[in-house]
Amino acid sequence: MNMIVKWILFALLIMFIAWIIPGITITGFVSALFVVLILGLVNTFIRPILEFVSLPLNFITLGLFSLVVNALLFLLVGKLSPGFQIDGFVSGLLGALILSVFTPMIDKINIMKNKN
Repeated sequence: MNMIVKWILFALLIMFIAWIIPGITITGFVSALFVVLILGLVNTFIRPILEFVSLPLNFITLGLFSLVVNALLFLLVGKLSPGFQIDGFVSGLLGALILSVFTPMIDKINIMKNKN
């Protein structure tokens, strides 16, 4: 049950991001659910490889290159998900930033739900 609640909250967050940022469009809630699924798979399988390969750049830039990695992965999800489109790198960067800011909040809401 908690996983379903978290999935729905992330889908609502994806729709919110598409609503706020002009370069990101989504066709509907079902597409947002699919985006969350693809994002989870990309973060599980591709992100660790990219983080390992970009470790020297992350070290040199004091971790700021991870923002570029986040934006590129968000753009990849935009290419892989039907009904979800990201028009450019700046839109992808802003979307990834908003997603990374709200992710701990969704995790905190989910933890509070588990305590009750």
